Amino acid sequence: MTPASSSTSSEPLSRHALHALLASVLGYAMDGFDLLILGFMLPAIAADLHLTSAQSGALVTWTLAGAVAGGVVFGMLSDYFGRVRVLTWTILVFAVFTGMCAFARGYGDLLIYRTIAGIGLGGEFGIGMALVAEAWPARMRARVSSYVGIGWQLGVLAAALITPMLLPVIGWRGMFAVGLLPAVVSFFVRRGVEEPALFTQRRATVKRREIPLKRLFDDARTARASLGVIILCSVQNFGYYGLMIWLPTYLSKTFGYSLTKSGLWTAVTVLGMALGIWLFGLAADRFGRKPAFLVYQFGAVAMVFVYSNLTSPSALLIGGAVMGVFVNGMLGGYGALISEIYPTEARATAQNVLFNIGRAVGGLGPVAVGALAARYSFSVALAFLASIYLLDVIATLFLIPEKRGAELD
Repeated sequence: MTPASSSTSSEPLSRHALHALLASVLGYAMDGFDLLILGFMLPAIAADLHLTSAQSGALVTWTLAGAVAGGVVFGMLSDYFGRVRVLTWTILVFAVFTGMCAFARGYGDLLIYRTIAGIGLGGEFGIGMALVAEAWPARMRARVSSYVGIGWQLGVLAAALITPMLLPVIGWRGMFAVGLLPAVVSFFVRRGVEEPALFTQRRATVKRREIPLKRLFDDARTARASLGVIILCSVQNFGYYGLMIWLPTYLSKTFGYSLTKSGLWTAVTVLGMALGIWLFGLAADRFGRKPAFLVYQFGAVAMVFVYSNLTSPSALLIGGAVMGVFVNGMLGGYGALISEIYPTEARATAQNVLFNIGRAVGGLGPVAVGALAARYSFSVALAFLASIYLLDVIATLFLIPEKRGAELD
């Protein structure tokens, strides 16, 4: 696949577009790797630092809270100073403070390191999505945006496969030290990627710059779309984190799976998610954004409910993969959808703010699942997750505009 030149510039963008895509995918893969290893390491961290269940859950929640703050700040900075420069800053912040977690002496300083690492994590998704949307042509926008989403799944898959092997050898501190690897990615990002032509042209021609955050609610139509995107991102993140943080524990406590077996079954679910994201990008470019979202939303309702009632190992393996297709496949559509609704001078802000508001709501997913599982059962908690996707259906039908193939403003 070779990217065509953008309609906003006559210069060939093939090399730049590929570099922009690779940088965005690698950055987001590091984020996915970090967040899932935390899920695997929570028992070891809790035992070593004598943490309560509430404190262990707070490490995840405050990482996501930091991501919301980072999304707002770095998104606006990116719209002012450029995608590539600010993307580099986010990766460095994320990498350095993930590495600092290896030296934590107790709950307090570990919570601080996780929160600041989350700030860096929060900036990467939206900036990467804006970068590839502006670098690639309209007819391929959903597909290439979905590849950025697949980057997260590649990181999660690597965590599911590597953590069971490395954790017993290097411990949770050694696993956090591995988080310094994104610093190498940041060097690649800064040296090998150029700013999109669309961004540089708009920055040169727009004399009066409004606060990017204000553009998300410019008029009633835009405000309605912003509300719709927030609902979509909130439901998707709530379901995703509720599932992925607790899935290894669910398989272990309910069915007696070992750490290695839980990792393998989780990895198959993640592979389903990656497949779902890829298929979503293809479907959204061919049939439109709204039809693709609706099919996936109804599929998520059905499959999470079905999965909550499975018991045999083979059924859990296959059902987990199919559930993954629908539950996280929608991630493949947010980049293109948000890029098409908002102008260039507010695009990264919109990507980061709206998605990270959803991520903030998603931070409650592990808490809700844990509470329901403790009072009732994991099956009841999963059935609850299935029901919330109906909110997505309503938002898609009444709040989300269809802008497939639209040129970026």
